[in-house]
Amino acid sequence: MILADKIIDLRKKNGLSQEQLAAKLGVSRQSVSKWEGAQSTPDMDKVLKLADLFGVSTDYLLRDEVEAPAEAPTEVPDQPVGAQDEPLDPVSMEEANAFLAENERHATRVATGVGLCVLSCVPLLAFAGADEAGVLGMTEEAAASVGVAILLVLVAAGVALFIVSGSRMKRYEHLQKNPLDTAYGVDGLVRERRGRGEHARTVQVAVGVVLCIIAAIPVLLSAAVSSTGNSLPIGGVAILMALVTVGVFLLVRVGITDGGYQTLLEEGDYTRDAKRLNEHYGSIYWGVALAVYLLVSLVTMAWQSTWVVWPIAGVGYGVLAAVMRNRK
Repeated sequence: MILADKIIDLRKKNGLSQEQLAAKLGVSRQSVSKWEGAQSTPDMDKVLKLADLFGVSTDYLLRDEVEAPAEAPTEVPDQPVGAQDEPLDPVSMEEANAFLAENERHATRVATGVGLCVLSCVPLLAFAGADEAGVLGMTEEAAASVGVAILLVLVAAGVALFIVSGSRMKRYEHLQKNPLDTAYGVDGLVRERRGRGEHARTVQVAVGVVLCIIAAIPVLLSAAVSSTGNSLPIGGVAILMALVTVGVFLLVRVGITDGGYQTLLEEGDYTRDAKRLNEHYGSIYWGVALAVYLLVSLVTMAWQSTWVVWPIAGVGYGVLAAVMRNRK
């Protein structure tokens, strides 16, 4: 076993995240990440600190052929309470590959479902605009009824995608909830795959953010010419929602894909502390967020605006996570 894998193994056996190990050694999390990815090696001073911290010899750390001591340490000073009592969930190379492949499909399905929910108000706006322009040949009530019917069909399709995708990911639920003991080579595989697609994901995030920003331009232009009395204002809102749909699709898909890598590496939102937080508070928090979104949307029927509940909820959850970690 090489030094990189020994550091990973000892860190996980002692229930430490990369951030926690970095803090104990007085280095950045990026330094620990590079050590574990075999992109760099710690200097001798840090090797000595690692040996003292984990209760192993420097020979064990530096020599690939030296096996772990028979009596492995079970506790690290200042370790998170209860971490050493948590059973580690073994993850084989085959399961890691299968999870990453299914997670990519899951990302596309969920992003499509979210996109359908955001886009669902566009037909309603389009029918309203067409009725206002007098090109439909039907009453205002009939146009609204058709628009609402299409809205409900799109929302139902989006929800169906959530249910189907969630069902297929159910068998990997333990990876997101339990502390992991990944097999030799899994960490390297995950880092290699993440690095290989990093540029493409960065471009998608940039495009998604830009689309969400410029989506307001059609509404502004519509407002500028609204005095002509045509249906441009409603058309501007419809174009806004279409652009936001594409932007949100890209952002959601990239976020879920990155979440899969973080799950296996136990980084970011999937460190062991974060998993414990999500287990205790996550389902309640996001259940409330969903209830607020549906309530506000159905009461106001302003589906073109109420999507902002989700980014606000995301920021709020980040604040909650930070507060709960600081209380430990």
